[in-house]
Amino acid sequence: MPRPGTTAETYVAYGMTQKLFEACSSQADYSIPQVSQKGAQIPKTEAGEDLGVGEGWWYEDLGLIPTFSTWSQITFLHMYLLTVRLRALPSYSSFQTYSRHLIDHFSHNAEHRMDVLHGFTSRTIRNKFLKDLFIQWRGVLAAYDEGLVKGDAVLGAAVWRNLWKASQNGPDGKELDWSKIARVVAYMRRVTSELSRVNEADLILHLSPRNGGKPGIFGYADLDKKLVDGKR
Repeated sequence: MPRPGTTAETYVAYGMTQKLFEACSSQADYSIPQVSQKGAQIPKTEAGEDLGVGEGWWYEDLGLIPTFSTWSQITFLHMYLLTVRLRALPSYSSFQTYSRHLIDHFSHNAEHRMDVLHGFTSRTIRNKFLKDLFIQWRGVLAAYDEGLVKGDAVLGAAVWRNLWKASQNGPDGKELDWSKIARVVAYMRRVTSELSRVNEADLILHLSPRNGGKPGIFGYADLDKKLVDGKR
């Protein structure tokens, strides 16, 4: 890794955090097929959000719905897990550099989605949403930090507020299955532990599935579910 505070570090940090962000963003990626279909109406959720199409355990196992807000919160969750690891960088200056680039990549991607997928053609409106998202990010940092320190109940409450919008019911209208929140907490604990054992220069290589089908640190693991089921 380049020396802290150098121009070389800035360039390396920019490129590295781009890859790290892509790993975060891909965990709950979604598409809106109607965007490419002339005259097609985009379906809406009960809250009026554009409803997309997504795959993966966040949607299929946990029952979250593929919307911009869901994507942003799951992406934030993974960015937070990386932030915890990046706090161990040799200098605070380096941590600030990497953190700044990481949220910048999020902002660029979020603005692109607003424009291309959701029709927010006004730069003024997009900027307003981006400011709101930055405030949410600061709240995510504080809430998950508190949860990591105070225990699983507090962390679970933060997950419930951010991913399930503090609702007693799931997106399907049925009573919320609280074991799903416990699975996310177990996931966060496992990922935090595994990231702590990876050198920062090698993070990109370990986050997503690798050649040969070997799973990455990010993503579903049977261990998370077994841990929750074993406590019930």
